[in-house]
Amino acid sequence: MKMISNLMVFVASGSLILTSCQTANPYTGEAQRAKATTGAVVGGVLGAVVGGLAGNDSTDRRQKALLGAGIGAIAGGGIGAYMDKQEAELRRELEGSGVGISRSGNQINLIMPGDITFASGSSSVRGQFYATLTSVAKVLNKYDKTLVDITGHTDSVGQRDYNYRLSQSRANSVAGFLQSKKVNSQRFRVSGQGPDAPVANNSSAEGRQANRRVTIQLAPLT
Repeated sequence: MKMISNLMVFVASGSLILTSCQTANPYTGEAQRAKATTGAVVGGVLGAVVGGLAGNDSTDRRQKALLGAGIGAIAGGGIGAYMDKQEAELRRELEGSGVGISRSGNQINLIMPGDITFASGSSSVRGQFYATLTSVAKVLNKYDKTLVDITGHTDSVGQRDYNYRLSQSRANSVAGFLQSKKVNSQRFRVSGQGPDAPVANNSSAEGRQANRRVTIQLAPLT
C-alpha cells in the first residue's frame, strides 16, 4: 500500500509539472507549448517517478545497482580528494546563485532556498533557476560516483498534508530537471519532509523562509 501511495503522490507531482509546460520558453522567451521542452519535462517527470519510488531503497541497494551498471566505486583513500574536487567545482559553478553549500565529512550539502527555486505554493521550478540547476547537473555528471539525496522542506504554515505533498512535489521537480540533464536517476533518493525538519523557528517570517527549501545531499559511492 505504501508503494501505491507513493506512486499516487509522484503521478500528481507529474501533473503539476506538465501544467507548467504551457509557459514562456526559457531559452527564447516565446510563450508556447514547445514540443522539445515538453518532451524533456515529461522525460524528467517519468525519471523522477522512478527515482522517487527508489527512495524506499537503502543506500546499499543503490550502491549495488550503480556498481552493477558499471559505475566504479571510489577507493577508500581517494574518497576525500574526490569529494574535495567536487565541492570546489560546485562552489565555482554556483557562486552568486543563492544556493548554500556546506560540508560534513565526506558529504556535500546544497541548500536551495524556496523563494529563488519556486513561486509561492508552486512545485514548478522557476525559469530563472534553470541555469543554476543546469550547473548542478553538469558537476553531478562529471562526478558520477556519488549518491544524490533530494529532499523537499516547507514551513509549518497551512495544513500538514498539503505541506507534505508540496515538499514531495518540489523534490520531484528538482529530480526531474536533473534527470532531463542526463543525471542517472539510479543515484537518486527523492523525498519530502514537509515541516518536519526545520532549520529555523517558524514563528518569524525569516525563519519560515529559511525552512522553505530543497536540499541535495551528495555522498560517495563506496
